[in-house]
Amino acid sequence: MSFEDMKTEVEPALQCKAEEFHFLGYESVSNEEVWNCVMRKAQKKKEEAKLHVLVGLILGLSLTDFMNWLTLEAFKRDVE
Repeated sequence: MSFEDMKTEVEPALQCKAEEFHFLGYESVSNEEVWNCVMRKAQKKKEEAKLHVLVGLILGLSLTDFMNWLTLEAFKRDVE
């Protein structure tokens, strides 16, 4: 089973992380953005596709890591 196959199972964790960022003043953060950031992080670390690993990556995502990822994504879009 891949991380992509587990997406629906971890939707509550994605929602929780997005709401955490909303509470910190970043109301435009979506579940999909959190998911994409976590997937990029999992690919870089070559994490094993297990449910507890995925939930840990989602809930452990810091606002700093998310904002860095978001900034890099914006630069990539501008270059393309």
